Amino acid sequence: MSDGKNGFEKNKHNFPYKWTLKDAVFTKDKGKVFSCFACGGGSTMGYKLAGFDVLGCNEIDPKMIEAYKANHNPKYAYLEPIQTFKLRTDLPDELYNLDILDGSPPCSSFSMAGNREKDWGKEKVFREGQAEQVLDTLFFDFIDLAKKLQPKVVIAENVKGLLLGNAKEYVRHIYREFDLAGYYVQHWLLDASKMGVPQRRERVFFIALRKDLAKPFLKSIDLFTIAPELHLEFNEPEITYKDIEDVNAVLPEVRKSFADLWINTKPGCNFGDAHPKGHYFGEYKQHPDNVCNTIVANTNGSLLWHYEKLRPLNDYEYKLIGSYPLDYNFQTNKPKYLIGMSVPPVMTAQIAKQVYEQWLSKI
Repeated sequence: MSDGKNGFEKNKHNFPYKWTLKDAVFTKDKGKVFSCFACGGGSTMGYKLAGFDVLGCNEIDPKMIEAYKANHNPKYAYLEPIQTFKLRTDLPDELYNLDILDGSPPCSSFSMAGNREKDWGKEKVFREGQAEQVLDTLFFDFIDLAKKLQPKVVIAENVKGLLLGNAKEYVRHIYREFDLAGYYVQHWLLDASKMGVPQRRERVFFIALRKDLAKPFLKSIDLFTIAPELHLEFNEPEITYKDIEDVNAVLPEVRKSFADLWINTKPGCNFGDAHPKGHYFGEYKQHPDNVCNTIVANTNGSLLWHYEKLRPLNDYEYKLIGSYPLDYNFQTNKPKYLIGMSVPPVMTAQIAKQVYEQWLSKI
C-alpha cells in the first residue's frame, strides 16, 4: 500500500510522488546544477529531491519562467533564446563550475504525435509568447553551451521518437557534437512508470561525462566503443490510477458529444475507438488497474478520463501523475499543460541519484 502522507512504498520507492515544496528537505550537498529549457522546473525539482543545488535556469517562455521563479526563487534566471544565451560574455563564474548542466530541448519535431519529418528544419512558434525557432537545431545550441561552460556532466532529455526512423542520423550527429565538445555520451530509453512515477512516459536521456574526468569509469561497450560505465536500471513497483485517484472529485458538466463517446469507450481505450471517423483519439479513458497514460502538453483536449465516473481527471490527479508537488504555484499556466511539458521530478531525481553515486561522488 502507498503511504497516504508521503505517496511512496517504504523500501520500494526512492522518492515520493506525493509531496509538497513546503515540507520537502533539499540538502543541496551533492553539487551545482543549471537547467536550460527549464519550463516550470520539473527537472529542477528532481535535482533538488536528489540533494543538488540548482542555481537557476534559461527559458524562452515568459509565463513559464514566472512560474519557475515563483516556486524556485533561482539565483539566476535568463529569459531568452538559448541561441543568444550561449553567446553571453557576462555569465557568472559559478556557471563555469557546474557539476551538471541539464536541458530538455523542445522536441515536437521528433515526437511520435507530431509531423516528424515534415517539420524538420522549419521555424515554429512553440507556443504563444515565444519567438520562432528551428526546433531540431536547439539540441546543438545546448551542446554549444556545454562546450562553453564545461560542466562535469551533461544530462539532456528528449522524446522516444528521436530513436526511430530517419531521426537516428540526428542522434549520430548529437554523438559527434558531444565528442567535439569534449564529452563521452551515451543514451538510455527510460520509462517513468518503472521509476516511481504514476505515469507511463518513455523518454530518451543523453548523459555525457567530460573526457578528462572519465578515465576511472571507462569500459568497452563493444569492439569499437569505449565509454564511462553507468548503470541505469529501474524496476520499482508500478503505481496504478486506482492508487492515486481522487475519490472525492467534483463531477463537472460534460457536453453530450463527449458524454456519448465516454459511455461507448471501454477503460484502457481512447475515444477514437467509439467515434465513427476515429476522431478524439487523444481522449483516453483510464483503466483503474493500469498506470496512467502519458500526460500530453495540450492546452485543450487530449485529456485522461475516469473509468467509472463521467469526468476528466482533475488538477490534483495530474499533479500526482506527474510527481509534481501538491502546493506548486502554476501562476497563469494550465496545470495539465505545464506538467505535460515537464520531466517528472521523480524521474529526474532517480537519474541524478545514480549519476551522483556512480560518478560525481567518486571524482
